[in-house]
Amino acid sequence: MKIDLHIHEKTYSLDSQASLEDIIIEARRKGLDAITITDHDNNDIKEYAKEVSKHENFPIFVGVEYLTQQGDIVAFGIDKVPDIKMDVQDFVDLVNAQGGVCITAHPYRTNNRGLKDKIKVVNGLHAIEAFNGNTDEENNYKAHQVAKRLGIQSVGASDAHKSEEVGKFATLLPYEVKDINELIEAIKSNRCKPLEYRNGNYVIID
Repeated sequence: MKIDLHIHEKTYSLDSQASLEDIIIEARRKGLDAITITDHDNNDIKEYAKEVSKHENFPIFVGVEYLTQQGDIVAFGIDKVPDIKMDVQDFVDLVNAQGGVCITAHPYRTNNRGLKDKIKVVNGLHAIEAFNGNTDEENNYKAHQVAKRLGIQSVGASDAHKSEEVGKFATLLPYEVKDINELIEAIKSNRCKPLEYRNGNYVIID
């Protein structure tokens, strides 16, 4: 199952220009099977996403991109997003205690929002977003190499803020998922693979 694990929708991520409907159109055009919406520091789109998902007959899973004191984490399975900026380890522990998953977002991006080498000491990460559509190739590659050394799976995601960016990178899940709990378990399986959209098709990145 091909899914984009990091997308921003304009209603609750004010730096995004992409509507949920346009995101789905582009996801279908590229051949994705599902999308996630991971707005900045909130998951307020949950009810609207549920309605649109049913109407469009297209899976939408809602998470959050939460800015910790050290950098961004994409998380799924957390009920209430903290309204304070937490230490990264404390946030990861909080999500894990609720049965969720944490992915370090664009760790080596040069905008002071990536964890950089702190990913080597944070416990409880389930994946590293090694291939991010808004991060340069060199820093994506660096993240991928660090993930291999740490034995943590790499995943891909667009980090789209415009609909045309959706699906630039994506993730191949090991099986089809139908709800957020199944998505969490698929990520926890450690069998996900990063994908890149090239010449009209997705290819696995080794």
